[in-house]
Amino acid sequence: MIGRNIIINAAREVGFDLVGIVPAEHLHEQHNLFNEWLLAGNSSTLDYLSRNIEKRFDASLLVEGSRCIIICAISYLSPYSRGYDKGCNTKVASYALARDYHVTIKEMLNALAATLKQHCPTLRFRAFTDSAPIAEKSYAARAGLGWIGRNSLLVNPKYGSMLHLGELIIDEEVDMYDAPLESVGCGECRRCIEACPNGAILENRTIDTRRCISCRTIERESESSTQELDGWIFGCDACQSVCPYNLKAPMHNHPLFDPLFDPTALDSEAWTKMTEEEFLAMAGSTAMTRAGLARIKRNIKA
Repeated sequence: MIGRNIIINAAREVGFDLVGIVPAEHLHEQHNLFNEWLLAGNSSTLDYLSRNIEKRFDASLLVEGSRCIIICAISYLSPYSRGYDKGCNTKVASYALARDYHVTIKEMLNALAATLKQHCPTLRFRAFTDSAPIAEKSYAARAGLGWIGRNSLLVNPKYGSMLHLGELIIDEEVDMYDAPLESVGCGECRRCIEACPNGAILENRTIDTRRCISCRTIERESESSTQELDGWIFGCDACQSVCPYNLKAPMHNHPLFDPLFDPTALDSEAWTKMTEEEFLAMAGSTAMTRAGLARIKRNIKA
């Protein structure tokens, strides 16, 4: 057994802003809601979302002998997270301006696991961050890191929703687990819903990916001439930049989440004329490589 305080202190020493711990149990309600969301066609062309659904909502199936999940979060909020000037048509989601969070978070989780193994040498674990079938937002809410906001994202009362999540699933029990937050939430606020150019945010706090600009510019295979990109060429922060919690949240304090380039210094012509070599030199270590320069140029044309 590992003490909760040992885990909390180790996670903070690594650099995480938030950490919570819950048993690796099946999330029955969220599982059912997700199935309904899929049946409604809201996943559009994102076929991977319909795979490994049992594992997504039952973390015990991801790691043999798993006992609990350590859910960590860190802010990436920067000045770009609060929106661009009106009329800007080369907007990039603020998370994508920094080093690829998949790499950074995985390194931080492995460092956390190394510290925990000093206290428990037989510890077995697996680290995840947005790249495996695990309902990380739901588990984070269960662990008291925040609540699911109207835009389907985890919202924390101090740090807002500009958060990267990461999980360690371990095969040891913890002496104390966390509970969901109480007496907090979005209240009557609907700013995120009103800010979405395509009306992608549904009333049940889920997203219709057929309308989502972020999905459209990065993941969706099909294109629709009826969709507005609203100047976004990679991702979209429209629903987050207006959130009252993000407007008052502190800027991130981890250097690995500092923007690597200034997106406002590049107009459509600069992006269109950019070579692959120039793109990789500027953004090769960011998540923008997921879409690639050719797709970004297509987004600009759209």
